[in-house]
Amino acid sequence: MKRILLLLIATVTGAQATCPAWAPARAKQEVAQLTMQIARWNDDYWRQGASEVNDGVYDQLSARLTQWQRCFGYAEEAESTPPGQISGTMHPVAHTGVQKLADAQAVSQWMAGKNNFWVQPKVDGVAVTLVYHQGRLLQVISRGDGLKGEDWTEKARHIPDIPKTVTGRLAESVLQGEIFLQRNAHIQKQMGGVNARAKVAGALMQRSESKTLANLGVFIWAWPDGPQHMEERLALLSQAGFPLAQRYTKPVMRVEDIASWRDRWFTSPLPFVTDGVVVRSADEPEGKHWLPTQGSWVVAWKYVPAAQVAEVKNVSFTVGRTGKIAVVAQLVPVKLDDKQVQRVNIGSVARWQTLDIAEGDQVLVSLAGQGIPRIDSVVWRSTQRIKPTLPLQKYNALTCFYATPGCEERFIARLEWLSSKAVFDIDGLGRAGWQTLHQAQSFEHLFSWLALTPEQLRRTPGITPSRATQLWHQFNLVRQQPFKRWVTAFGLPLSKAALGALADNRWDTLASRSAQDWQRLPGMGNLRAQQMVEAVHHPDISRLAQWLASQKIPGF
Repeated sequence: MKRILLLLIATVTGAQATCPAWAPARAKQEVAQLTMQIARWNDDYWRQGASEVNDGVYDQLSARLTQWQRCFGYAEEAESTPPGQISGTMHPVAHTGVQKLADAQAVSQWMAGKNNFWVQPKVDGVAVTLVYHQGRLLQVISRGDGLKGEDWTEKARHIPDIPKTVTGRLAESVLQGEIFLQRNAHIQKQMGGVNARAKVAGALMQRSESKTLANLGVFIWAWPDGPQHMEERLALLSQAGFPLAQRYTKPVMRVEDIASWRDRWFTSPLPFVTDGVVVRSADEPEGKHWLPTQGSWVVAWKYVPAAQVAEVKNVSFTVGRTGKIAVVAQLVPVKLDDKQVQRVNIGSVARWQTLDIAEGDQVLVSLAGQGIPRIDSVVWRSTQRIKPTLPLQKYNALTCFYATPGCEERFIARLEWLSSKAVFDIDGLGRAGWQTLHQAQSFEHLFSWLALTPEQLRRTPGITPSRATQLWHQFNLVRQQPFKRWVTAFGLPLSKAALGALADNRWDTLASRSAQDWQRLPGMGNLRAQQMVEAVHHPDISRLAQWLASQKIPGF
């Protein structure tokens, strides 16, 4: 029941649907490369039942390929085509697969003109055919290309949940369903996919008997040529040893009913992993008319993936107060949960280099703890590797106290630090406010703002007269802050415990300390002690201390 029709292009957001600004040669290259990759994934999927990427990534990249084909006038493939000449065992009744619909509106449109609707969880496993003859399990066949598949009968005999004998109407029957990994109270919203399908496929394709087989179950979702009435069909399946179909197949009349079950199953404990719901009309044709991709009486409405594929617009660097360089990716906006994400912190330079992220790459983005977006992996790399050059400036704890070239970002980060509660607690003055002041007043160093006059503040673009008065008042209060706050403002390599124990209340006393003196304070090892001696005697810090003395700041 997977990957028969591509996810509708409607799932691509408006921002993502914008055509790339590529020259024809590059467009041809990008489309060709992604076409070949998706063909390889298709081949893996049809032949093995699983591939190296999950359905969410596959669907989104397939939609992206369709978008590019439309943008540049290339022929589109309407469906995921099975590879030719798959060998194996013929299915008595073909697997049709399911068309994937994007949203409630699409489901409602599909329902028009049909009736007798039922909804089921879309169990995430491996699709199979079960063939019973004279009441005994005769064959278990993998979905394959929908017409032929691998014979998994011997493996299936080791799955306790698959009845080996049946009676009555099922004694001569063909059933279609999903072999799945059994889970204990699996909540899809919280736990995600847990790579369930790959584990099932691995156990069934492994040459030797896998211990995982004992933990597999089966969910029957189709009984071609079975009883006409769904209630009877489900009751007989349950009596024969397939209880899940009856338990998790619900009658529905409206798209709102379907949406309700979809939400309920997404947040409720289930015995299997799911990736959406399947909606079917019980008015289905005879099995002899079933063909791959032709199941017009059944559709899937999948859950929104917890992770979204996003295109990288560019990569840039930010420098924090401590001099640490962070790498940031600007993305074509995507929606995750209720957040619009267009900027993600990749992390350190080393992680960026390991991930090898460049402009135009497609990355998988999810929300980490507290809703912070993160990049999980690169799922597709652009053929052109456009990357920024690393900053040449060498940053350390003693750089960027002055607004010199190459220090722009870190200088603002140092100013922003001064506003924090740990330092001067300047209310309402964040990064943007400091940037406004610096741009208008051209600060020379970290404390230049102390010398601003009320008139200069009032003339600053973007600052109202009342806000200018408030800032001037706050800056004057900073002058009276305790000496330890000023020591903190420099960002010196002083442990919190050492700062608390520090008895010095004058800069010259502090500057006269030796490394041995610093080591006597708590949390100050040899390295930190040496760093403190170097810091307080650094020319830039010494000049700033002298300037603060000229401003009559207590302790200087």
